[in-house]
Amino acid sequence: MRWSSRIACLLAVLLLCVPAVYTEPPRIVERASARYKMGTPTDPGGSGKFYMGREISVVMGHQGAGWLERPEREKEEQPKKLLQMLDLKPGMVVADIGAGSGYYSFRLAEKVGTKGKVLAVDIQKEMLAIIRKRMKKNKVENIEPILGTETDPKLPAGGVDLVLMVDVYHEFAFPYEMTEALIQALKPGGRLVFVEFRREDEKVPILLAHKMTEKQVRAEMAPHPLQHVKTIEALPWQHVIIFEKKDKQRRNDPASGGARAHCK
Repeated sequence: MRWSSRIACLLAVLLLCVPAVYTEPPRIVERASARYKMGTPTDPGGSGKFYMGREISVVMGHQGAGWLERPEREKEEQPKKLLQMLDLKPGMVVADIGAGSGYYSFRLAEKVGTKGKVLAVDIQKEMLAIIRKRMKKNKVENIEPILGTETDPKLPAGGVDLVLMVDVYHEFAFPYEMTEALIQALKPGGRLVFVEFRREDEKVPILLAHKMTEKQVRAEMAPHPLQHVKTIEALPWQHVIIFEKKDKQRRNDPASGGARAHCK
C-alpha cells in the first residue's frame, strides 16, 4: 500500500470520529465506576476512558458513512472472504452491531435469505435512516434497523444465531455491559464474532485506539460465559476472533471481586 493511501486512511478515520457522548442513566454510570477509569487521551482516536488497561476509542460519526462504503474497502479488508468465514446459513438470525451505513447488513441479508433476518443495530439514528433508505430503494425486507443504546443493543433474548461486530467493539462506551447484553441475545451455542484491526501489526494504517490485539479481546471476554473457538488471521488488516456462548457458567465480573483477566 502506498504511503499516500496510508496517510489518507489515517486522516479519514481521525476526521470522521467524534467524541463519544455517554448518555446512559446515572445508575449505569455509578454501577460501572469500578470497572472503568477516566484519564487523559493517549491517542488522537482515544476517548480518555479506559477498560482493563485499554483506551476506548471515540465513535465514528454518521458523517463517515461514505468512508464505510469506499470502493477500496474490498481490497483493504476483503469482506467477501470474511463472509465466507462466518459459515452463514439460510434462515439464520444475524445481528450486525454498529451497522453504520449497512455495508455488511445488506451482504448478510443476501446470505441468510428471505427466511432469515439481519438485525442492524446502531446508536446513531442517522445511520439507521441510511439503511432504511437503501432498503426501500433495493426492496430489501429481511433487515430490521434497531436503535440501540451504549449498554443495550435492544435485541431479542435468546433469539440470535450470530453477532457480528466489524471494527466496532473498541468504540463501545460500556464494553462489559454491552457484551452481557449481546450474550443474552445469543441462542445457546450462538457465536460472537469480533473483526478488529490488528494492533500487533504497525503496518495496518489505522489509529492505535481503533486497533486491538487478539490477547486484549480474549482477556476482555474471559469474565463472560463464552468459549474461544478460533482466531482467523487470513484478512489483510484484521483479526477474526470467534467465541461461542456456553450454556452455563458462573459470571466472573472483574469489577465485583471475582477472578480477573489481566493484560500486560
